[in-house]
Amino acid sequence: MSNLPKIAWIGLGIMGSPMSENLIKAGYDVTGFTLEQDKLDRLAKAGGRAAGSISEAVKDADVVITMVPASPQVEAIAYGPDGILDNARAGALLIDMSSITPQTSIDLAKAAGDKGIRVLDAPVSGGEAGAIEAVLSIMVGGEQADFDEARPVLDALGRTIVLCGPHGSGQTVKAANQLIVAVNIQACAEAVVFLEKSGVNLTAALDVLNGGLAGSTVLTRKKDNFLQRDFKPGFRIDLHHKDMGIVTDAARNVGAALPVGAVVAQLVASLRAQGDGGLDHSALLRAVERLSGAQI
Repeated sequence: MSNLPKIAWIGLGIMGSPMSENLIKAGYDVTGFTLEQDKLDRLAKAGGRAAGSISEAVKDADVVITMVPASPQVEAIAYGPDGILDNARAGALLIDMSSITPQTSIDLAKAAGDKGIRVLDAPVSGGEAGAIEAVLSIMVGGEQADFDEARPVLDALGRTIVLCGPHGSGQTVKAANQLIVAVNIQACAEAVVFLEKSGVNLTAALDVLNGGLAGSTVLTRKKDNFLQRDFKPGFRIDLHHKDMGIVTDAARNVGAALPVGAVVAQLVASLRAQGDGGLDHSALLRAVERLSGAQI
């Protein structure tokens, strides 16, 4: 029998499926629940166990990990008679890796604490590729002792793992991350259109730009998306729209001005309004092309 903690994983989407599979590869006993049967089948094929409900998944777990799209989904799976808080055992550690509002994480930690359940907010950056490769950046909010206990689990999922402060701090840092990523993608998209309209060899241009100060993880990860106009979702525009709303609201609450971020948030919103919400966020290129006269 393994001495590793038993894991319950709730949410097996683009990120959750490969992340849970990396825990299985690391030797953890993983029981998962999600609404899609094919995702449960995938977990079982990878060596995990599929549960029929949240309560079944979490009842014997030492660690419960959640990875769902937004605050409403976190609240839906956490609260109520069928939720995590009413069914996980006292002393369990709940690690929410969703990207949600900082206040939602703070409220969840308080409600869980009343039931003897400890909480970390631990959103991630790195996209689908980072999830598959287990090289995610994980920004954590919560207590030091809980972080130390969770560290071996998180080490199986990511490469850069940092406790950023008390509950909600991980979500605040993630909001800043999404601001930087969106602005970076927008700048890259504008550069691509400028280069193509100027008749420059785009592949060569992006290679040399990525070797200098203009280089970035965004350009490395998204270069082929730009070159091939391949916008299969790794991280959907719909989700980045949600995240830009989080950072805009959080910045307003603390009195921080985000002039460039506000413009990019509107560009993301406009792309979504034009029906591109299901595409990868590198599809910001499509918005720049439309503004530059392309018929898409």
